[in-house]
Parts: sequence; C-alpha cells; structure tokens
Amino acid sequence: MLERVSRVLEYDKMKEQLLPFASSSLGKQKVKQLQPSFDYEEVKENHARTWEAAKVLRLKGNIPLGGLRDIRASIKRAEIGGQLNAGELLEVSSTIYASRRFKSFIANMVEDGVELNIFPALTEEIADLKELQQEINAAIDENGGVLDSASTELRSIRQQIRSHESAVRSRLDNITRSSSGRKMLSDAIVTIRNDRYVIPVKAEYRGHFGGIVHDQSASGATLFVEPESVVQTNNQLREARTKEKYEIERILQVLSGSVMEYTSELNFIVQTMTEVDFMFAKALYAHSINATAPKLNETGFLEMKGARHPLIPDEEIVPIDIELGGDFSSLVITGPNTGGKTVTLKTVGLLTLMVQSGLHIPCKEGSTAAVFQQIFADIGDEQSIEQSLSTFSSHMTNIVQIMEKVDFQSLVLFDELGAGTDPTEGAALAISILDHVYNVGAKVIATTHYSELKGYAYNREGVVNASVEFNVETLRPTYRLLIGVPGRSNAFAISSRLGLSEKIIEAAKGQISTETNKVENMISSLEDSRKEAEQELEHAAELREEAARLHRELENKLLQWEEEKDRLLQSAEDQAAGYVSKAKKEAEEIISNLRNMQKNNPAIKEHQLIDAKKQLEEAEPDFASKRKKPKPKKEKPTVHTLIAGDEVKVESIQQKGTIVEKVNEKEYTVQLGMMKMKVNKNDLVYLSRPKPVETRPMAMVQGRNAAVKTELDLRGERYESAMMDVEKYIDEATLAGYHQVSIIHGKGTGALRKGVEELLRSHPNVAEMRMGSQGEGGSGVTIAKLK
Repeated sequence: MLERVSRVLEYDKMKEQLLPFASSSLGKQKVKQLQPSFDYEEVKENHARTWEAAKVLRLKGNIPLGGLRDIRASIKRAEIGGQLNAGELLEVSSTIYASRRFKSFIANMVEDGVELNIFPALTEEIADLKELQQEINAAIDENGGVLDSASTELRSIRQQIRSHESAVRSRLDNITRSSSGRKMLSDAIVTIRNDRYVIPVKAEYRGHFGGIVHDQSASGATLFVEPESVVQTNNQLREARTKEKYEIERILQVLSGSVMEYTSELNFIVQTMTEVDFMFAKALYAHSINATAPKLNETGFLEMKGARHPLIPDEEIVPIDIELGGDFSSLVITGPNTGGKTVTLKTVGLLTLMVQSGLHIPCKEGSTAAVFQQIFADIGDEQSIEQSLSTFSSHMTNIVQIMEKVDFQSLVLFDELGAGTDPTEGAALAISILDHVYNVGAKVIATTHYSELKGYAYNREGVVNASVEFNVETLRPTYRLLIGVPGRSNAFAISSRLGLSEKIIEAAKGQISTETNKVENMISSLEDSRKEAEQELEHAAELREEAARLHRELENKLLQWEEEKDRLLQSAEDQAAGYVSKAKKEAEEIISNLRNMQKNNPAIKEHQLIDAKKQLEEAEPDFASKRKKPKPKKEKPTVHTLIAGDEVKVESIQQKGTIVEKVNEKEYTVQLGMMKMKVNKNDLVYLSRPKPVETRPMAMVQGRNAAVKTELDLRGERYESAMMDVEKYIDEATLAGYHQVSIIHGKGTGALRKGVEELLRSHPNVAEMRMGSQGEGGSGVTIAKLK
C-alpha cells in the first residue's frame, strides 16, 4: 500500500530532486533508500537533525565534506587479511581526513559559542586516526603511486632502475645518433617492446646489431631489435623492476595490515559521515525550495500555510492554506476540472510524506504537520485492460483495501470519490464511504463533482466544504483553495460566456430542482460575501499602512525641524557670542586707555574702573541657562481595569475619548466627541481618571475656610473657562460663609466684565453686585454680596 501511495504522490520524484544535494556516493545511496517513518519519536529526531544541519549551513555557508569515499568494501577485505591497492588505501586516507576535518569544524563552532547538540554527539566518537592517515600518505602519493620514501629498499631498487635505464638509453642513443646507425634504422628513436628498450632496424640489417628481435612492423620492413650490447643491462633492469614489484606489494600488505587494526573505527567513521552528508543534503534541499520546519504532533492536526508542491515550478504554483484535524476532520473539495483539486490532494499527501521522512516542507513559518500511522491515497485513473477493470472498478478495488486498514491514526485522500458510475448511486456511495472513514476517526480529504456532497458537509459536524476558485470572466481557475465555501459547477456561466443561447441556458436551468438552485444561490452568496470581506480587509490594511506611513513621515519631519531649530539657535548664539567677545576686547582697550588717562587725571577712581568692567562682564548673555530644556517624557500610568468616566486614547485613530461602559472582557464603549463606538481593549491607552467629589456635611463647611480666598482673579482666562470658574467660586464662597467677594476681571475689551455681571445677576446665591471703588480696583473689579 505504501509503495502505491508513494507512486501516486510522486515521492520518488521528490527524492530525485533531493539526490544531487548529497556530496558523496554514500549520501546519495542513503537518499535512494529514504522512506517515510511512522514512529513519532523517530520523526522528531530526524527533524531535529535536519534543523541543526540547516542552522550550521545558515551560519557557515560552506560545509567541509570533501574527500568522503565509500570504503566499506576495502574495510571488509582488509578485515579478512586481503591486500588493498594504492588507490583503495588513498581513499581510506581521504575518508579519515574528511572525518577529522569535519570533527574539528564542529569543535570550533562550539568553542565560538554556537549551541549545537546533535553534531558534537555524532563526532565525539569519531576516532582520530591521524597516524594511519600519515602512514598511508607517507607511502602513497595523491595520484595513487607508491613513493620512493615508502621504504629504504624501494628507494635503493628504484635508484638501480634509474641507473640501468640511463645506461641502456645512453648506448642506444649513441647508435641512433651515429651516421652509420642512422642508415640502418627506420627511425632514429629508442622505443620499448615487452618492457625492454629496442631500436627500429631495417630488415636487411637484422644481423648487424646481433641481440634479440622482439617485434616487427606490419609490412615486415622494420624489426624492433634489442642490440646485443644492451641485453645484459636490460636483463639487470628487468630484475630490478621485478624486485620493485615485490617490494611495492610488501609495502601495500603492511599498510593493509595497519588498516585491518582499525576496521571497527573506520566503519564507524563511514556510518557517521554518511549520516552527516545525508543531514546536510536535506538542509540544502530545504534551502533550495524555501522550506521551513513545521511544528509536529501525533493528534492528526495539520495547518499548512502557503503550501507549495515541490515538483511544480515557483512561477506556476499558487500557494494554498489548508487545515485539517482541528474543528473538522473531513474536508470535501468541490470545483471544476483542472481547477487544482487533485494538486491540493497531492500537495497535502506529498508534504506529509516529506514530514515523516525528516524533511522540511515548502510552507510559511509557523505551519503544523501531523505524523500519521498510515497514509492512504486513491488518486488518478488506474484502469486495467488486462484485468478487465473499469475506472470505477479500479477505484473501488483500491478503496476496499483502504476500508479494511483505515483507523483513527490514518490520513486518507480520495480523488473524485464515487466517479465513474451512475451519479445518484455514486454520490450515495461516496457519502457512505465518507461517513465510515469519519466514524473510524481518520482524517480525510476528498474531491468530488457531486452537488449532493456539498450539502453533506453542512449536515455533518466535523465535515467542512472547500472549493477551488474559478474566474468565470477569464474562464480560467485561480487555483486558490477556499475553505468553508463549496464549489459551483459554473456550467451555465461558462456556456453563456462561450456564446450558448440564453434561451437554451434558461431551459436547462428549469430542468434543475428547486433544492439544487437554492444550494447554488447559497454558494453564490457565500462567494460574494467572501470577496466583499476580502476587499474591505485589503482596503483597511491599505488605510492602516498609509496612516502608519504618514505618522512616520511626520515624526521624521518633526525631528528634522527640531534639529534645524537647534542648529539655527546654536548659530545665532555663536554669532552673538562673537559680537560680545569683540565688544569686550574693545572695552578692555578703552579701560586700558582710561587707566593711562588716570595717571594724568587723578579724578578718575580705581573702583569706578572695576565697576565698569564688572558691568561689561554681566552684560554677556548666558545662552545655556536661557535655552529651553526639553521636557521629560511622561510615562503612561498603568491601569489594570478601565471604568466608566476614564479618559483614554484610541491608538488606531489617535483620538481621545471617555469610557462609557464595559461591553465584555475585550471591548469597551467609548464616547468620541458626538460619536460612540466599540473599541478593543488592546487599542485603548489610559490617560486619566477624574477625582471623586467629596460630599461633606454642612456643619463641616460653615465658617471661614482657609482654602477659599475672598477674591477670584480671572485675568488671562478664556471666556467659557472664566464663567465656569465664577460659578464654581460663588458656590464655594457661599459654603465657606463669606458675605462679600471680589472678582477681578480687568478692563480690556469689557467682554469678560459683562459676562461676570450677567452671571452674578442671575445667580441665586448673589444678593447684589457693584463695580469696585477707586481703592478696590475700579472698573477692573466687580464686588458681589452673597446671601
């Protein structure tokens, strides 16, 4: 079943995308073997490994994994006493170096304060086989050749080889360079046949040089002859090369024995570094598809935000938001063909398989994924001619197997459930199947064309309709998934757009039942409401953004204005200080001249000169003391509970108002000028609370009260404020037991005086009033006698 699900959800194609990100054949082999896990703890551990690899990749960029080789076969042969060749030994050394370098890389990150858990634990057990690496590198060069320094014996043998080769070539070169020799040679060169140095001799001169014939040309005109003069030296050279071969084999056997001593350590290195390569392959793949780490759960709840199918190019894919397993466990998706219903199913299915494989998924941050015990999918047409199965039979065969195994820890994906048979029977069968899966407790997503299933979601708790949006104007799907809104067939709208007669369309509509029309009208109303809500939300977001932008601009302009004001003030102060300094210098010169004059005129006294200088110093302005200091910012008082009468500020519209009443725990009714509105508690900032008025017994306010003066000064106040102050003052003076009070309003335009006189004339506590006498302030004061 899992193999079939992996095939229909294109799991192997996703692994093909992952494969190139492994840096070694070991990592690639592990990618090919990758399968989803159904163990929650194992999935959590795999995600933790991918997340830590992604963290290292994000901090460091490049990861040192070069040099890792698959040396398992070499280790096994060394373990049973076999001899490794130079290339195999070089791969062993390279793998040891790769492990040591990565272990050092992780240790340096930890020393730098980077918090890592998995990699330090993995690399801690890696043995530092530096001596074995150095032993191999001292004997074998980077091209796989055994070095002269591998042993003293090998160095000596190779010196002999070079000596014999030099002697042979020297003798043969003498022959090729001589005038007589050139006549008898086909070409003046020295070549090799059967690992022995020879010269090309014309056939007619075969006996001139003696020695041994090793080969001849195709025509027979040239013989490759080893002259008798070099046969002995060639023999010595051959013996030396044989000795070299045996010595090299001895050296390789010794090195293979050294490898045999560390086979368990080397196997652990291979195993660990394979896992490391695989972890970074997953992290690199996640980066390439802009994937994120989902929150995991085993309750069957998933919420994929902006989910994208990894096999569809970015320029073609439309991200979808999908939720399942929370308020509802079944999702029924309706909509037109090619609208994206099947893509939605495959996206959810493939991303779930990726999650359970320890891979990050192409969704927005904050997405949630579930770990299911079983994943079932019936997607696509698997009609089999050989088995004589129709489309419907093929689907039902698969569904029967699903029904036998499904449980409450399963995710089930049905594509076009009930299709391929009579619509009435198919719809009834689809409803029955969905009911069974729902009752079992599994999470299910099903796509369908049947209108009966649209009503099914409304009549079942835990089942929700969804649809893929279709633009009737362009006759193209938008591929957006709309949860909570059932899909419309759009057949009539599409036919009309394509030019079908309205008469035919109206006749077709008459063939549809009243219930079906009601459902379609309801769906249309839901779509219109959704679009209107989206437009209003978008408009509100634009207004909020514009308000925020204007606020930022005003703040910047205010800051610039303050800076410019300070700059101009500083410039003016500097200029004024310069003038004062210049004047002081001139004054000092004048005083100096006066002193000189004093000598000639004793009438000028010393203390007069000192006083004059002091007056000049006092005349210098003190700019620092006169400059207005910025007022300290007042901290907003903290009030935990708002009550009626509190003055508040509505942050979103920057308006002050007064609390009228508390609606609920989250909202208050606020009076804003002439308007009342409900405001969220988080949008309110407390400003002040009016002090309660103390109600004191009459016996306590009788007699003189030191807190109330016998006169009230209104000068400088605005008219409305002054009238309120007068009325309040008359009441307090009456309670204090005063018989007469003075109200100072000044002369000015006379408006304030007239207002005071009119108020006092109509006040119930004022017996009489008059203008103040000359000694009382004249027309600037009004005297009131109280009852």
